[in-house]
Amino acid sequence: MDDHFNLDEDGMPFIHRISSEQIIYQSKKNKCKFIGKYVMGELLGEGSYGKVKEVLDTDTLCRKAVKILKRRKLRRIPNGEQNVEREIKLLQRLNHLNVIRLFEVMHNEEKQKMYLILEYCVSGLQELIESTPLKKFPIWQAHGYFCQLIDGLEYLHSQGIIHKDIKPGNLLLSTDGTLKISDFGVAEALDMFALDDMCQTSQGSPAFQPPEIANGLESFPGFKVDIWSSGVTLFNITTGKYPFEGDNIFKLFEKIGEGVFEVPEEVDPLLGDLLQGMLHKDPFQRSTLPRVRSHGWFAKKHPRNEPAVKIPPLRGDENRDMTVIESLECHHNYNTDDDDCSDSHYFTEHDVHAQRLQLELQQHMQQSSRSAPPSPGNTLPGCGIAAPFDFARSRRRDRWRGRFRIRKLSGCKQS
Repeated sequence: MDDHFNLDEDGMPFIHRISSEQIIYQSKKNKCKFIGKYVMGELLGEGSYGKVKEVLDTDTLCRKAVKILKRRKLRRIPNGEQNVEREIKLLQRLNHLNVIRLFEVMHNEEKQKMYLILEYCVSGLQELIESTPLKKFPIWQAHGYFCQLIDGLEYLHSQGIIHKDIKPGNLLLSTDGTLKISDFGVAEALDMFALDDMCQTSQGSPAFQPPEIANGLESFPGFKVDIWSSGVTLFNITTGKYPFEGDNIFKLFEKIGEGVFEVPEEVDPLLGDLLQGMLHKDPFQRSTLPRVRSHGWFAKKHPRNEPAVKIPPLRGDENRDMTVIESLECHHNYNTDDDDCSDSHYFTEHDVHAQRLQLELQQHMQQSSRSAPPSPGNTLPGCGIAAPFDFARSRRRDRWRGRFRIRKLSGCKQS
């Protein structure tokens, strides 16, 4: 019988309490997975339709992203399969700097999965906003993103496409900071012989819907829906608030239907005038894209008097390095010895807890450094934030899937 499992005086079993340092885990081997010519990396995000992971194109050695969709899951979502098919058809005909690009679609009939190979984006506006205390961008940074959004919208409308779900969560950023309009699941393509842009359906996010939809009109001008949602997005990224809020969707739609909102006093009057025009209750009096482009706030060159909001770390990685490298290293230097007890395979509960505390300390120091100037000579390169430890170098040295600090255990054997 095991030393930690004994019998008491009555012959009943009891369990001894043991130290966390005696609990030993084995790290999961990071096997290299391929989808066609693409090497799979780590998870980038997950939505209601499926997961998005990083991949490496073995032909071009370029980073890309793959959206993995399960047909069984799509069937459980109302209009799920139709929305995905619509998105694929639209993306295949679009080619613009500010619109996410679709490279390839692959199917696995055995697993009932679809793989959409997309342009790689390192982050999104929603993620950046949530990483800041005030939940907004400096005016000059928000202006740059908004100008790119208008460029992308002009292209979409010129192609007869209404996005219908413009919001920070659907505005992604490439590695060079270029804004990409994404998620065309509820978009609508107008008939090339249509006399106008009138639409009858909308499935966008409630907080970004215009009054004509909130009031239940049977038809409405589609291009003005994108103008309205772009105005709500601009309001959000410059003030950290929403023009209309409610405790539930019914109260939210009631306020949107009334169309009455207040621009915060600290907002520049020029910006306030632009917001009033884009968020006009009457869609036929609402600003058009040419009118937005010719507005004084849009054309103005804003001074960079505040530091930019930088892309936050992803799972402790400040630079968001390519995640497929570990898989490739494993693929070319794979060790098949199952009894190998090197320090890259085993770790304890104590190590897990220590690493968790270390990551929490790192996040706390990063948040503190955003509100205080960094100490000279003790900053992370290119970030401008205080760094009590060289976490980036430590992570590269102790690289493995679990990201925990490895502690060498002598005489370790797999049970």
